[in-house]
Amino acid sequence: MAENRVTGQEGRRLVSTAIRQALSAGDLVPGQRLVEQELSETLHATRNCVREALQDLAAEGLVELVPRRGARVRVVSVEEAIQITECRAALEGLCARRAATHAPAEQRESLREIGAGMRAAVSGGDLNTYSALNRRLHARIAEMSGQTVAGGLLDRLKGQMVRYQFRLALRPGRPTKSLPQHLAIIEAIVAGDGAAAEEAARAHLDSVIDELRATPDTEPQEPRSLGAHV
Repeated sequence: MAENRVTGQEGRRLVSTAIRQALSAGDLVPGQRLVEQELSETLHATRNCVREALQDLAAEGLVELVPRRGARVRVVSVEEAIQITECRAALEGLCARRAATHAPAEQRESLREIGAGMRAAVSGGDLNTYSALNRRLHARIAEMSGQTVAGGLLDRLKGQMVRYQFRLALRPGRPTKSLPQHLAIIEAIVAGDGAAAEEAARAHLDSVIDELRATPDTEPQEPRSLGAHV
């Protein structure tokens, strides 16, 4: 019943967070419709909260509001994904440099643990763990940099192309290519070498761009249920 559903800002945040998590987990695919009533029932939030959350996500470029047809997950072309990654390269290079030169030594050293986990995941063929550690590493570097503006922009940019990140992570041979790149970033940051850290971060994102250029602009999509994730 409506009276048992979350309302106000709490409901708005609940819906936004659930949709972001579903996008990150691959539970929602580009072009998939987001029906207000279904979301309201699945997430136990009011229709008004759902509507406001969808408007917030549309402002972030994650959702598209189509007149008279409702909301859907925004479709990002390969060319747009390349441009997003070019912006990420500049921002992630900045964060890597600042993490190397501003973060305390013990924080920088802690990145080695993530690197060891990534190495073990690739060795064991555990792509899901590797992908999760990949996201954790990039988020940790942004956090360590203290560059909160860059961190916020990166979150927004990465959210817009999360589907491509999944596709690249599952591409045969991709983890063995990206692992040395991630380890190079870690080593430069741990060593406190800001210039090398920025260069390694940019080189990694340049590699992502090369992979994107070899990606078809369309692929079969199978809509899934948001409820399976939340």
